[in-house]
Amino acid sequence: MHVNIYTDGASRGNPGPGGYGTVMHYTDPSGKLHVKELSQGFERTTNNRMELLGVIVALEALRRPCTIDLYSDSKYVVDAFNQHWVDGWLKRGWKNAKKEPVKNPDLWKRLLEAKRPHDVTFHWVKGHAGHPENERCDELATSAADGEGRIRDEGFEAGEGLF
Repeated sequence: MHVNIYTDGASRGNPGPGGYGTVMHYTDPSGKLHVKELSQGFERTTNNRMELLGVIVALEALRRPCTIDLYSDSKYVVDAFNQHWVDGWLKRGWKNAKKEPVKNPDLWKRLLEAKRPHDVTFHWVKGHAGHPENERCDELATSAADGEGRIRDEGFEAGEGLF
């Protein structure tokens, strides 16, 4: 199964209210396109946490191993895999190249677990540049950040995003 996943995160202030948006595309063997959209808002969080959560919830929504092309405008997410930052963090016990603790370890660990059964290729797309799926993800993320029904980012409140 091949799935295209598009993600974005937003934060009104950093930290502040935030949200993520995800659009998933799957074309079945008969050629029919299936689209799934996911979003959620949070009371107080950061942009990077929302970028990560957009990827995580999309991967967690898949019910079987897939080949995935994942598109994000977040260099933080894309470069972590394409430039092998994550490999270094794991070797150094969740420390970055400066020997400082990696930020958002709760979400990075959750992302690695969600990614494990899949073959994921990460692609960076320029944000706010007219890419239709990226624009839709941005709309979902900002609407979630601004809307009703925001929830608590337990990891952020526990200090995971601060060190």
